[in-house]
Amino acid sequence: MKSLIIISLSGLLLMACNKQHEDHTTLSETKKVDTLKVLSLKRGKVEKQTSLPGELLAFEHVEIHPKVTGYIKQLKVDIGSVVKKGQILAVIDAPEIQSRLGEANGKLQASKAKFQTSLDTYNRIKDAAKTEGVVSPNELQKAKNQMLTDSADYNAARYSVASYQQVGNYLAITAPFNGIITQRNVNEGAYVGSPNEKPILVIEDNSKLRLRVAVPEALTGVSLKDNKVKFSAKSNPNQLFDALLMRKAGSIDANTRTEIWEFEVKNEKGNLKPGSFTNVVMNIFRAEDSYLVPFSTVVTTLEKKFVIKVTKDSTHWIDVSQGLNLSDKTEIFGSLKEGDTLVIKANEELKAKERVAIRFDK
Repeated sequence: MKSLIIISLSGLLLMACNKQHEDHTTLSETKKVDTLKVLSLKRGKVEKQTSLPGELLAFEHVEIHPKVTGYIKQLKVDIGSVVKKGQILAVIDAPEIQSRLGEANGKLQASKAKFQTSLDTYNRIKDAAKTEGVVSPNELQKAKNQMLTDSADYNAARYSVASYQQVGNYLAITAPFNGIITQRNVNEGAYVGSPNEKPILVIEDNSKLRLRVAVPEALTGVSLKDNKVKFSAKSNPNQLFDALLMRKAGSIDANTRTEIWEFEVKNEKGNLKPGSFTNVVMNIFRAEDSYLVPFSTVVTTLEKKFVIKVTKDSTHWIDVSQGLNLSDKTEIFGSLKEGDTLVIKANEELKAKERVAIRFDK
């Protein structure tokens, strides 16, 4: 009987020890936390080389339309003709304009003679009126009024002649600037001057070109090294050309989310052709240092982008937006400060306000 009691007590003691061991094991597992690799957030210089498509345009491009209707009497240029400013390109034959100019000149001579006669009459009566009683005030006023009327008619005739002379000047079409003829749409004898017709000629100044690049919105806040780019064209794929940034549109296009940057390109030798598509290499940089982190630090979900910040061994999700992507890092913006501790390999499964242990990456 005594032995049975001893065996029972031993069994109870053993069960109590096992229970204590299990409780201790459970407590240890509860207290166990993950150890994460982290980094200390620092600022760095953002410099990057990127390539964008561009298009070459003539520095000046004009479609020439005649200002008067008529027939092409002479066509002095053709495609590829190099012209100087003021050079006659074409002559229009419009006989009715010459007839109207002759008629206007006749009216001018008649009105001039009439005005001269009335002016002489007025001057004689005015001199006579100096002697009291020789000329009545009414007669003097009448002569003056006639002189003023004839003067007005004479001036109107002069303006009419000048107007027809100006129209006559339009019969000779001249080059508005130094350039090259790139299109010719008429032949001698063709009737021109109708509304909505094609231009008779197109002239371009190709000695200097415009290089237009549609810069994505994300890049419009960066600076361009030396304000220069290098580019190649399909017509000269093995040669790099320089272009200098001259102007920006100053507005983001709502449809393409881009801003137009315009560069100028010297083209005295004519190696480059307007209308060519180009590949533009841009060396860009951020004027101020930015926060740079490895790509794995940023978590992207359908709803947002965030990084995981560790403060006092507890995790916090911090919303961020991304800027430029470098070779091994990305630029981020958000409610962060230098020295913040961020998880290097962050993921959506690591929830906020979890207790973790950290180890700084070497």
